[in-house]
Amino acid sequence: MESTSTTGGKEEEKPAKEKEKLCRRCKATYAPSGNTRLSCRFHPSYFVCRRHDDQKRYYQLRDGDPPYAAKFYDCCGAEDPDAAGCTTDFHLSYDDSDDA
Repeated sequence: MESTSTTGGKEEEKPAKEKEKLCRRCKATYAPSGNTRLSCRFHPSYFVCRRHDDQKRYYQLRDGDPPYAAKFYDCCGAEDPDAAGCTTDFHLSYDDSDDA
């Protein structure tokens, strides 16, 4: 015999699972209901290869790099392409408009 949970003669329905979205900034999946201003960590600028404004810093160059090349995020100066983002904000999905 199967038992069913009821409340006032009605069966309780389980809430539908929320569809996760993919963030176009940090490429993480997220549930829209848990999206806060601190959810997404990303770099608002590009990883570039050019002279850095701070010429006193030492940069490790790879074979074939010109002697003046510096590789870094233009927004924060982080030299590791895998560095954690320097900015936090809401996740932004591919379904969201560009003006969001």
